[in-house]
Amino acid sequence: MTVIVVGGGKVGFYLARTLMEHGHKPRLIEMNKDACTRIANELDIPVICGDGSTIEALEHAGIEEADALIGVTGKDENNLIACQLAKKEFGVKRTVARVNNPKNMSVMKQLGVDIPISSTDNIARLLEREVDSAAIKQIISLNRGETSISELQIPANYRRNGVRLSELHLPEESIIVSIIRDGEMIIPRGNAQILSNDKVLVVCQNKVIHTLGKMLSLE
Repeated sequence: MTVIVVGGGKVGFYLARTLMEHGHKPRLIEMNKDACTRIANELDIPVICGDGSTIEALEHAGIEEADALIGVTGKDENNLIACQLAKKEFGVKRTVARVNNPKNMSVMKQLGVDIPISSTDNIARLLEREVDSAAIKQIISLNRGETSISELQIPANYRRNGVRLSELHLPEESIIVSIIRDGEMIIPRGNAQILSNDKVLVVCQNKVIHTLGKMLSLE
């Protein structure tokens, strides 16, 4: 997943690094030249020195190829403008804005930001659930948001059609609870197969949701 990160402070740096660790391709926009040099050297990712709330900087970052944009500068208005431009001018699928003033949460949503968030710790995981794991729908959040019960929609013409559970190397932090096929529930065993159009119910820690999607070839 290609993600444009607007803002190269501590949050932007941490977020870009986390996205890299999860196998994504972040590109970062930052106005401070020294910060740009440091981030480019430490993370070895494309870094654009400019104002992320302008069309020019977004185009230089390759916004046309982006799956998502995240605005994490220290100014809510800059994060909002970056998200609005990404959505309205370039058709980016998902926009996320860091909200420094909680009073701006509802305004951000009303003005078109898909995911305004005041806590920055879980931005990467939240983004993955909303964008990268579009086939994974969270049903219930458990354990203070660290774990969830989720439904996985297996696509038509699934390229691993017929794969048995025993052949999958799923994360230890996940377990398949049931398979819904043609309206009937199957309690899975090791020899159970996953077929096109199945709905698979899983319990897993949110930190492995991206890995789970990869293992099941749902990306």
